[in-house]
Parts: sequence; structure tokens; C-alpha cells
Amino acid sequence: MSVMQASRTAQQKISVTMRRHLDVGLVLVVAALLGLGLVMVTSASIGVADKQTGDPLFFLERQLVFVLAGVAVAAAIYRVRLANWEAAGFGLLIFTFFLLALVLVPGIGKTVNGSTRWISLGLINLQVSELAKLFFVVYVAGYLVRHGRDVRESFSGFMRPVILMGLAAMLLLMEPDFGAAAVLMATGLGMLFLGGVRIGQFGLLMVVVAGALAVLAVSSPYRLERLTTFLNPWADPFDSGFQLTQALIAIGSGSWGGVGLGGSIQKLFYLPEAHNDFLFAVLAEELGLLGVLTVVALYGFLVWRCFSIAAAAEQCGHRFGAYLAYGVGIWMGLQAFINIGVNMGILPTKGLTLPLMSAGGSSMLVMCAAIGLLLRVHRETVQTGAQLAVYSRNAMRRQRNASSPEPRRKLKEVA
Repeated sequence: MSVMQASRTAQQKISVTMRRHLDVGLVLVVAALLGLGLVMVTSASIGVADKQTGDPLFFLERQLVFVLAGVAVAAAIYRVRLANWEAAGFGLLIFTFFLLALVLVPGIGKTVNGSTRWISLGLINLQVSELAKLFFVVYVAGYLVRHGRDVRESFSGFMRPVILMGLAAMLLLMEPDFGAAAVLMATGLGMLFLGGVRIGQFGLLMVVVAGALAVLAVSSPYRLERLTTFLNPWADPFDSGFQLTQALIAIGSGSWGGVGLGGSIQKLFYLPEAHNDFLFAVLAEELGLLGVLTVVALYGFLVWRCFSIAAAAEQCGHRFGAYLAYGVGIWMGLQAFINIGVNMGILPTKGLTLPLMSAGGSSMLVMCAAIGLLLRVHRETVQTGAQLAVYSRNAMRRQRNASSPEPRRKLKEVA
């Protein structure tokens, strides 16, 4: 065999191995969301960027840096064994509470539009709630592996992580960040439900949590105003209902095929946060119902892949990876649903980004980190499945050899 043929054969083997270890479908859908997000952030922010900085492509350049950094983070996490993440779960939990408390310290936490959610790190403002969601998914996944039996059989085993999530949610509400608190609690409870908690206990807790959230929502004038605005934004379309009514106008203007890429009217200083929380409204206006259905289909496929990866990991006995993938799937699907629901006026306004699409450094980096974890779960599941298959084939071969009469016949011939 020539050197060229040997090199080609080696490259083919590497390519086959990478395809087996890398979830190509997940990579493609994430690439589609990132690419579409870059296009829409550019389109939605040209006017604002030109007015604020004099550079129409300022937010595109900024978002592209975050996307590339996020891809690098995902690639780095992909190379870390999940056992290391499982062992670090409690440490990440402590670090999460430290950051959630630190952001509330005067002079450290950065306040924007009345909310103190960021810690300035120089080049980037770290939104602590994004890290909190990721680290709680890692911690709860590890907790379910270590104490899965307690969760399924005792009320105290079920309540311990719930109390921790409640404390984190309280710190988030002090920022205030009602949306992040709701997503964190819902994701954690969803993971505990999939971990096998008793239906009666889970149902009782859901009633208590729903009642507590309702009391919190109506006890604050700020949150009460958001609720009443959501119910009837047209009652005050030029003040409290301005953002939502502009989003609804944008979505309604899109019709079937949209007004064309770059042709949005509402992004021209009518719709606040057009490149961030309300990016979906601009997308609906410019790409129409077809664009909306495409985005919904992409997120649907993303969540399906998360649950498929989780189910495969569970079949291989890889419980930490399974719970981790379930948690990421619930988190991303829920956040996408809430963001789209807010843009369409079917949910109260929340400061949640559209995963992998909206402008925002912390959100992009953390979401890409979660994708890296998913890819790692898939890789270790494939490796475990291959090892189990080899072990099974060897065991069957040994069993056939032991039961074969040929060795006994050979012994007789020798005698």
C-alpha cells in the first residue's frame, strides 16, 4: 500500500470515528440557529447601532465574537469527561450562590433598566443568572445519580434540591429576574420528575410553587404592571404596553412571507430591544409565517435531539449524562417557548433571550457550553455502547466455544 493510500485510509477511519462520536444532526441545527441569529441580529440592530456608535455593523461584529468564543467554549467542554462535571457539581453549586450574592453587593452588581443582574468583567458583563441555570442542571443531574433512590422513596430526598433551588430563585428575584427564577425552578422540577419522584408529592409541590409565584407576581407593583399589561397591552399602547403592542404590530405585518430581510419598520426605533429579547418579532415581520415555522421547527428538533441523547444514555446505564441531557433539553425548550410566547403576547414580558439567536454575550457563551455538554454526553454514550457491544460479542463467542463439541472430539483423537 502506498503512502497516499495509507493516509487516505487513515483519514477515512478518523472521519468515520468522528461521525460516530459527533452528533451531526445536533451540530447542524445549532449551526443553523447561530447563523440565522447572526443575520437577524444584524438586520434588527443596524439603525440602533448606527445611532449609538456610528457603526451600523457594531452589534454584528460583537455578536460574531461571542459566537466564535461560544464555539470555542463548546469545543473545550466537549473534551472534558462527564465524570469531572459530576464530581464538581457541589462546588459549582457553592460558586453559583456566591455569584448570586455577589451581584447584589452595591458597587459590584451592574444595574441596567432597574435590574441588577450583571457583574462587569471588563470586556464582558457577566449575567449571573445564565451561569446559575447551567450549574444547577449539572448539580441536579449529579444529585439524582447519588440520591435517586431517596428522591423516589422519601419526601426529604425530594425536597433537599427543591429548597436549594428555592433559595437561588429568591436571590434571582432580588435582582429582580422573575423569568430566570421561573426557568431555573421549572427546569429543576422537570429533572426531578424524570428522576422518578412520586406523583402525589410532585403535584403538591407544583401547587405550592404556583401559588407562591402568583403571590410574588401580584405583590410587586412592577410585576403586577407587567401582568396587567400582558392581559391588555392596548389599554396603554404608548406607555406600559408600548413594547408588546409594537411586537404584535411587527408579527402581524409579516403575513405569510414577510416584508423581506432588512425591510422591518418596527425595528426603526419603534420596538425596544429589537436585537435582543424581541428578535423573534423582527424575524416574524421580515420572514413571515414561513420564517416563524422554520425557527419553531429548529427548536423542536433541538429539544428532540436532547431527549434522544438522554434516552440513549439512559439505556447504556449512563445516568448522569441522561439527566444532564434531559435538563438541557427542558431548559432550552422552555426558554425558547417563553421568549416566543412573550413576543406573541401570550405570556407576560420576561427578560429572557431566544437561545442561540438573541444578542447577548453571557447567554451565548452559556448556551454554547450546554451544547458542548450535550455533545459530550452523546460521545460517551456511543463509546459505552460500542464497548458493551464488543463485550457482548466476546461473551457470546466464549459461550459458543465452551458449548461446542469439537474440542472434546480433538481430545479423543489425541488420546
